[in-house]
Amino acid sequence: MVQLDLFSHLDDDDDQPEQQILTVTEVTEQIKELLETSFPNVWIEGEISNFSRPRSGHCYLTLKDDEAQLPAVIWRSTASRLRFDLHDGLEVVCLGHLDVYPPRGRYQLIVREIEPKGIGALELAFRQLRDKLAKEGLFEPGYKKPLPAFSRRIAVVTSATGAAIRDFLEVLRRRWRGADVWIVPVRVQGEGAAEEIAAALEDVNRLADRPDCIVVTRGGGSLEDLWAFNEEVVVRAIFASKIPVVSAIGHEIDVTLSDLVADVRALTPSEAAELVAPAADELAARLGQVQKRMAAGLRGRVTTMQARLDGMARHRVFRRPLELVFERGRRLDELASRQDRAMARRIEAAKAQLDSMTAQLDSLSPLAVLGRGYSITERVDTGKVVRSADQLQQGDLIRTKLGRGGAVSRVETVGE
Repeated sequence: MVQLDLFSHLDDDDDQPEQQILTVTEVTEQIKELLETSFPNVWIEGEISNFSRPRSGHCYLTLKDDEAQLPAVIWRSTASRLRFDLHDGLEVVCLGHLDVYPPRGRYQLIVREIEPKGIGALELAFRQLRDKLAKEGLFEPGYKKPLPAFSRRIAVVTSATGAAIRDFLEVLRRRWRGADVWIVPVRVQGEGAAEEIAAALEDVNRLADRPDCIVVTRGGGSLEDLWAFNEEVVVRAIFASKIPVVSAIGHEIDVTLSDLVADVRALTPSEAAELVAPAADELAARLGQVQKRMAAGLRGRVTTMQARLDGMARHRVFRRPLELVFERGRRLDELASRQDRAMARRIEAAKAQLDSMTAQLDSLSPLAVLGRGYSITERVDTGKVVRSADQLQQGDLIRTKLGRGGAVSRVETVGE
């Protein structure tokens, strides 16, 4: 059992020398040395509270349970390696050593490793980033771009020496030889792999002669091995790609964030080759079937057209093409005859109406009155009709109009 020297003055022996008086700093230093010596490595579990991360990059938090609290510090060098986010309420298990912070005279835990309780750090980081990106809509089906039916140029972002590229090329060689494959070599795991993958995707999208699709692939492995494809920089690079992206990461049971954001997910590198290129044998068979259907359709169309042509040839208008002309000519003759008769009736009616009006005019004409023996007398000098003897004087010239002709005479006498 460890004992502190500062308690040695409690010995009751009167022969002991004068007791040593320690300063606060000296006491603190002895406690600090005792704690660091007694607890060089300690695992502690608790719930995070009062979490903060100032500009320095260090993390300050408190570990607590139902009955006690322990301040803790995560230095920036350790915090920068964390793959998941710390927050209040998260239950964790920490490895570190106990230390004393002299300015405040309190002990604290210096954390060297930290893991979520009940779940791995990588699994928690995966869930946190997945939920964050899902809220931004990066996994929405509406953003997925369709693959071209025939890809003439395929860019494959992967390790140039891995099994994934060999499997991909082998399947593609068997299925379809009409595509050019551009291999974009990158590291697929380890420090800096995510940045290389993201940069490769951006470089391919900047090409003047861009490929028809991009395949991002690697073979299987542990969650740590596949982690580069869960990094945010890679996920955002796939989402930003203008070229359709096929993700084929690991085996069927492996699901990465790159698989979720990609336009198409393939379970294996071999399936990726099947998705981006048709099978030549299957395509030839399909073309053969289409050819047969087209030939059968054309034969059926020719038969139908021939039947229609035969039917039209049997029609009366083609058997007697002038008959319709003759019928229309006869119809025109009938209409002309009807028109002539109608015009004659109209002329006769108009003539009868004219005769009636002429007779009526004759009956009202003054000439008709003269014809019955009457005459009209008018003064020669004024042309006025003489209606009374009072209008005349001896010697006036008068003109008399008779039924036939007339005469001019001079008035000799005027009387009743």
